[in-house]
Amino acid sequence: MTDMEEKFPRALWVRLIIYIAVGHVFAAFVYLLFEAGAK
Repeated sequence: MTDMEEKFPRALWVRLIIYIAVGHVFAAFVYLLFEAGAK
């Protein structure tokens, strides 16, 4: 268990943070596109 716990979290957290950040940037970009299109 300790082997898994040492190897697993860092790569998982980095990947999670990257996915969340990219998702938010993409969502904000789409939102701004729709806002600009509505005007």
